[in-house]
Amino acid sequence: MQKVQNIVIGFGKGGKTLAKFLAQRGEEVLVVERSPQMYGGTCINIACLPSKRLITEAARGTDFAAAIQGKIQMVNQLRDKNYHMLADEKTVTVLDGIAHFTGNHTIAVKTASGLKEFEGERIFINTGATPNIPTIPGLKDSQNLLTSTTAMELPKLPKKLVIVGAGYIGLEFAAMFASFGAHVTMLDHHATFLAREDDDVATMVAENLQKLGVEIKMDVALKKVQDQDQQTILTYEENNHEQTITADKVLVPAGRHPVTEKLGLENTDIQLASDGAIKVDSHLHTTVPNVWAIGDVKGGPQFTYISLDDFRIIKSELYGDGTRQTTNRGVVPTSVFIEPPLSQVGLTEKQAQVAGKHYELFKMPVAAIPKAKVLKDKRGMLKMLVDRDTKTIIGATIYAPESHEIINMVALAMRAQLPYMMLRDQIYTHPTISEAFNDLLKNPVN
Repeated sequence: MQKVQNIVIGFGKGGKTLAKFLAQRGEEVLVVERSPQMYGGTCINIACLPSKRLITEAARGTDFAAAIQGKIQMVNQLRDKNYHMLADEKTVTVLDGIAHFTGNHTIAVKTASGLKEFEGERIFINTGATPNIPTIPGLKDSQNLLTSTTAMELPKLPKKLVIVGAGYIGLEFAAMFASFGAHVTMLDHHATFLAREDDDVATMVAENLQKLGVEIKMDVALKKVQDQDQQTILTYEENNHEQTITADKVLVPAGRHPVTEKLGLENTDIQLASDGAIKVDSHLHTTVPNVWAIGDVKGGPQFTYISLDDFRIIKSELYGDGTRQTTNRGVVPTSVFIEPPLSQVGLTEKQAQVAGKHYELFKMPVAAIPKAKVLKDKRGMLKMLVDRDTKTIIGATIYAPESHEIINMVALAMRAQLPYMMLRDQIYTHPTISEAFNDLLKNPVN
């Protein structure tokens, strides 16, 4: 059995960044990755970057097949770059294989050349998450089933696409495929569309998707899925009536669950949380000393920038003052890459009301922003909530072009606890979406 100073299981964002950092300190690192197609992790291979590339291509009117080929080329380049980022380090070994624990600090890796065994002084679990498939009769076995991964590997555009669920990932795919020219229908069992968002925002998002050609059916129960010839028939219940819809492809973007199966955790004292994620404390320690969990596998928000911050937490503990923790990350902004993008940080107005917050609401339509006229896209609105007493920002929802960029400015102001007047009185370049803060924050609407 070979002893190694650091073992990283999985080539994801947090793990690869940590491996690079440790290697640059001269430390020995073994990185185990089960698939050469996943060098670099979920984001660059099957999630953030390829999906946003396709969304951008769809908005530009690019042919679907050409967009897919461009996406493949981009991913291949990024994957190769990420592999060499680690493999070219003198103290790093990248090993293709499937790792499972044989003890608290020992693993066996099944490789093409046989089983290899290692003992790690430190072990970092970075195995990510995998798509969920709802237990609906016939769905899992359908020849036309797509996940968020396989939807980006299609050689040609489906004419009729049904998306099961109207969550945020589903919205991105719905807008993208509709922009490419597919007829898209979304079936969701919830009674309310985007229930977590404010009603005015959710209504505007739904209207814009419908104008794009997306059909949204809420409060429906999918009963069964059956392939017929080359198509798939979905049977669902709506208003107590059974109905059917035919699709060329069925996309199920129903979230992702942590990858812990076949890790051999039963051979260790590593515990799982109730949601199936690896249980960690605020420093990402598992229930075994010197074993950490990073990224999606530990549960919580599944964003690549959270995985990157996990690296910072471990770096702070090992070679800093140890003050950085999951409990003091501060506010985390999010963006849904529809057109226009929907970005949010802190509380929505709905959440502030439930929490009994005393706030001032600032609100304006995108149509009032000069840059929107330049972009020929006047859809959307901006909302910001400010604490009445402290004058600090407690939340913002920006449904507007380039919102995914300017939401970070709001998050920074919130983290620094700046009074909202700092954004209101800032001198911005012109014409930009960010200069809308000058007008948005002039007068509250409540």
